[in-house]
Amino acid sequence: MAEKEEASARRSGAWRLADSSSAYLRGAHEQAIDWFPWGEEAFEAARRLNRPILLDVGAVWCHWCHVMDEGTYSDETVARLIGQHFVAVKVDRDANPEVDRRYQRQVNALTGEGGWPLTAFLTPKGETFFGGTYFPADEGMGRPGFRRVLLEISRLWREEPDKIRANTTALATALTHEHHGTGRAQTLSTEEFLDGVRASIRSSYDPVHGGFGMAPKFPHPTAVSFQMWNALVTGDDQSAEQARRTLLTMADGGMYDQVGGGFHRYSVDEGWHIPHFEKMGLDNAALTTTYADACRRFEEPRFPEVVRGTLGWIQSTLADPKGGFGASQDADNAPGDDGSYFTWSRPELKAVLDPTELRITSRFFGVGSEGRMPHDPDRNVLFRLMPVQEAAEGTSLEPAQARTVLDSAVQKLAKARLRRPRPVVDPALYTNLNGGFIRAFCASYAALRDPSYLAAARQAADRFLREGYRSGRGLPHQIAAPAASGFGHLEDQAEFAWALVELAGVTVEPSYVERAVELYELILSQYAVPGMPLRDIAPALYDGPEIGAIGVPAFPIEDMPHLSPNAAVALGLLRLGSLTGEERWPTEARALIGAALPRLERAGLFASGMALAGGLLDTEPLRIVVQGSGPAADALWTAAHAAWHPNVWIFRGTPPEPFSLPEELAAATASGPRARALLCWGTRCAPPVEKPEALGTLMRRASAPGPEA
Repeated sequence: MAEKEEASARRSGAWRLADSSSAYLRGAHEQAIDWFPWGEEAFEAARRLNRPILLDVGAVWCHWCHVMDEGTYSDETVARLIGQHFVAVKVDRDANPEVDRRYQRQVNALTGEGGWPLTAFLTPKGETFFGGTYFPADEGMGRPGFRRVLLEISRLWREEPDKIRANTTALATALTHEHHGTGRAQTLSTEEFLDGVRASIRSSYDPVHGGFGMAPKFPHPTAVSFQMWNALVTGDDQSAEQARRTLLTMADGGMYDQVGGGFHRYSVDEGWHIPHFEKMGLDNAALTTTYADACRRFEEPRFPEVVRGTLGWIQSTLADPKGGFGASQDADNAPGDDGSYFTWSRPELKAVLDPTELRITSRFFGVGSEGRMPHDPDRNVLFRLMPVQEAAEGTSLEPAQARTVLDSAVQKLAKARLRRPRPVVDPALYTNLNGGFIRAFCASYAALRDPSYLAAARQAADRFLREGYRSGRGLPHQIAAPAASGFGHLEDQAEFAWALVELAGVTVEPSYVERAVELYELILSQYAVPGMPLRDIAPALYDGPEIGAIGVPAFPIEDMPHLSPNAAVALGLLRLGSLTGEERWPTEARALIGAALPRLERAGLFASGMALAGGLLDTEPLRIVVQGSGPAADALWTAAHAAWHPNVWIFRGTPPEPFSLPEELAAATASGPRARALLCWGTRCAPPVEKPEALGTLMRRASAPGPEA
């Protein structure tokens, strides 16, 4: 008996998390709370002890998750109350997106709150009856103290079970209604839907600072892509200008890391000055793809700089030597920290820079102005306040010299920053994130023609196919030792299948098309529900524990704010259809969009992904073949990649099967080796083009020119 008690004492606290593959869970393993990972063991304990479950969902990159771990969950009274009255479960939202998705939805329906950390109280069956986000140990910041919350929840559980049952019943009813949409949208046409999204984007656009909505301000890259498409097909120059300005203000703001490259999560103010400092793979992949498209759409020299800077951060910070990319970089480098790795005081700048560099850098990056940290005004987020030539006023430097001085100063700051304690990087290799990364590198290669980008995309794709892909099961959520895990997630198949389509298009390799087709066949057979969008997990493939709310279907169709899995499937199907010429794929996309519309009528800005798919469905794809060799053909090839179209494929010579060309284009490619470009929108083609400048002009059209052109 004594030996058992001694063993139990040694295993007090969060010992179950010590060997977790999740950095977020491992970070809590020394807490006094007896945490369980997500699994049947926790639910069995709750049933056996007749206790409610305390569910904490967070991530290693999440600042307020750290604050709650370091302040609330490290509080002795909080730990004691949890140990006496609850079964505590900790979940990594990156590792278990299906758990996060369901309980975010439930807590939001009950309280109107959402985000991370997510704090939910569940019955032993997994039904949510109360929740919120961050709770301090004691009352503060307008939040109730967690000690008081725990006492009241435990009292309710013992004394007023009827109230708990009423909450769970009301929640179930509300979520059931949500599944079935608003009713009117059953007859909503695609054009009416697109008009609604256009209106929502226009009304939420910030004419002063760019972007959408007010503080806190998140990037919405898919909405920007929708605006670029809208400008092409409608001639709406205002949409194009709003897209350009949004991308430019984000790039010049503090949300973009002016020293190390890459984007932080979001801005706490409207002007993009002060970010929340975590850097997410999800954000950076999506934003890079949009900026790469913008390189071709706009003559804006800042955009290629941002693409190179962001990919540089991804490759230096997240890249795995064997291929693929990790998930995130934390905001903080120590308990109680808030972005000190990324911010600068004047003494720190003075210690690194010479007087001329200090003067120009301080003015250019707005030191002492809107970038001052609210809790510590001596520290500054660097953002671009003024043009270089204006920053150099009062010095003897010409603008070109000032630019050189500024570049030198940024390099010095980057080296100095590397000597600071570095925020933790999560190296976990998630399939959905790597699908986004592969698309970002492919888009950047198409825009900037850097072969290292294509090599990185291929290495990542080949590794995931080699180590993760299983015939008939698709791809797991994560590849990691000792084995891949987490099969059955829609977002993994959706993002990776689309990534393979894009990779196939730039490499012209049939094997990537073949694997993409296999994944789409799997998606359409295993994730489909009649009359509904695709569900997020496939019951026959899912290898996680079917506990709690997992059995409740979820149909992710809204961008949050990045592309929803259903929209990713629709867009990938459209791209596959234009690449192969098979009508089945756009037909499947049309059905999927139709199933989503009844549930997106009020989504507005957050329906941008599905709206883009709906728009592209009726926008003729553009296919280009550049013929010949030598400088003239090379110039046409370069011009084709320098211009933008939302659904274009560019080939050097006739591509092999299964890559498809319209009949007229295929026939034209058989005639001679002369340098020329052949363009077809859908099945209608333009006369051959021999001048690079004419090619760019033609590509900016939404459809083939008529005979009079």
